[in-house]
Amino acid sequence: MWKCAAMQESEQDPIDIMLSTVPLTVRDQLEARVNHPEIGDHVFLRTIDEEWTYRRFRDTSCALSHFLLERCGGTSPESQGRVAILADNHPEFVAVFGACALAGLNLFGINTGLRGETLSGVLNHSGAKVLIVDPAYLPRVEQVIDDLDMDPSNIFLLTGGGERDLWDHVDTDAPGSTDLPEVEVTPETPLMVIYSSGTTGLPKGINNNNLKFVSAGYFIGSQVELGREGVGYAAMPLFHSNSMFMAVMPAFVNGATLAMREKFSASGFVDDVLNMGVTYWNYVGEPAHYILESIVETTGGDIDTIRRRITNDPRNRLRVTMGNGASPPDIDRMIDWFGLDDMHEFYGSTEAAMSVVRKRTDPRGSVGEIKDPAVCILGPDGECPPAEIDDEGRILNYDQAVGEICRIAPDAGLFQGYFENDDATESKYRDGVYRSGDLGHVLVVDDVRYLFFDGRTDDWIRKDGENFSAFQVAREIAKHPDVALAASYGVPCPVSDEWLMAAVLLDDGAEFDPQGFFEFCERSCVDGAMDRKWFPDFIRVVDDFTFTETKKILVRDLKRAHYSPLYADDPVYWRQRGDTAYRLFTAADYAALKAEFVAAERLNILEPRQPDSKTSEQK
Repeated sequence: MWKCAAMQESEQDPIDIMLSTVPLTVRDQLEARVNHPEIGDHVFLRTIDEEWTYRRFRDTSCALSHFLLERCGGTSPESQGRVAILADNHPEFVAVFGACALAGLNLFGINTGLRGETLSGVLNHSGAKVLIVDPAYLPRVEQVIDDLDMDPSNIFLLTGGGERDLWDHVDTDAPGSTDLPEVEVTPETPLMVIYSSGTTGLPKGINNNNLKFVSAGYFIGSQVELGREGVGYAAMPLFHSNSMFMAVMPAFVNGATLAMREKFSASGFVDDVLNMGVTYWNYVGEPAHYILESIVETTGGDIDTIRRRITNDPRNRLRVTMGNGASPPDIDRMIDWFGLDDMHEFYGSTEAAMSVVRKRTDPRGSVGEIKDPAVCILGPDGECPPAEIDDEGRILNYDQAVGEICRIAPDAGLFQGYFENDDATESKYRDGVYRSGDLGHVLVVDDVRYLFFDGRTDDWIRKDGENFSAFQVAREIAKHPDVALAASYGVPCPVSDEWLMAAVLLDDGAEFDPQGFFEFCERSCVDGAMDRKWFPDFIRVVDDFTFTETKKILVRDLKRAHYSPLYADDPVYWRQRGDTAYRLFTAADYAALKAEFVAAERLNILEPRQPDSKTSEQK
């Protein structure tokens, strides 16, 4: 019998002994909850306008599963049926996930930021027979419909009615509609492909089977002690692992409720928490910061007003959060203003090869204690030594201590490889080493190792809680008529994750036009293939690039220099929220920005080493 570690180690099962022996498939777990006397009619999904009980969720998913099986031509271990979804957060999205779980189908969650050839490329690579689309994104699909391999008659609308309405084909009252499909589903059955980045091509799809989903639910639920009366809150997109693993599944396996918002809204967060009885929220750093800033805007930052409107409001049940990328001051404010018991910083990835959870007693700025001895920091010459820091938190031995966060073990944890991409899978886990693609360092305190996250490696950028390809961004920027060559990379952000910076080499005789370049990027976001997250925050104009022996741009030096005047002399331009053109980044701008990093206790990210410790390539 399959059992996850969180269940085995817990003194008390999240539901009860009855459910602890249920096989770790979403199908079996759902049946057990619907048949449980205290859960079947308990609310599972909640929006401002409606509620779905576990029973309604199960019956709707089951009826839909028969229709999807028919349209996919059946499913089997040898030829699994595939369904793709391109949509915002709705109860119906979760029902599609449930239908695939019951029918043994594989669901492909498509990033709503994709468009053009990237969108068609991902859909074709998925091999999905059915595509379910939010009406808001149907025009994007119609723009590439001639390039899709699927039958257009298998494209349906998730909500909104009309001739393509999915639910016109689903009748929960029809005879047999709520009978489980006669298919075999095991813990190893693939359930959902969640897309990460492709560093040199299409985004990579990460395989996730039933075991991984259910285990994640039990693990996260046990960390935040999410009981049956708990209410999670999903505002991060459901195509992303953050919501699926840290919101949907913890609520589901614990028989709790999941409150949902179609899209994240900083200004709507407090009202949602109060009106929907939210007790637990999964976050990423920048949205957490935006929520706090929205509170400041509406209250003037007056603590008495915040206490009256939020902290002491009798409807405020929010007690714990879990996520990644929040700064220590933002964690302090969130805990104080909402009266939280804790705000857990979590380090992990969709691949789920390793995970670390921070507690309030852990060092500020860390993502928690490393409990797995197989997790380490690797540099070019092997394992990196622990960091030595000064009074301002800067790393004195930066070049020696900072490296890639890795796990050396005979297995890759719950990482199940990339969908039909053996080369990427082997690159991620080879010779017994799982390579995260993240930079980090270890600080040893009282013989305990604590992990610190220091950004992405050169080929990836992480912004607003999402990873995407630096190569793809550079490819779009290089379409500018004056750009001869471009590189893109992540640079320090005082709030969370990274900002996006691009270095451009202009054609002979061309001059950088701040207004024109901004308008080019805006057009690329509206009419082209550029996701709005790809809109560069900084532009460095270079006279030339440094290349590797294989003639690739040496991004490492650009990333280390970022926009700081301490490490490079090229002109840098930047934009801030609300700007309509790029403007020259000055020494005064850097000083003001540095003050933000100091306030956020992230100076060690902006200036991780003293200016006189430049790399050998820069000297």
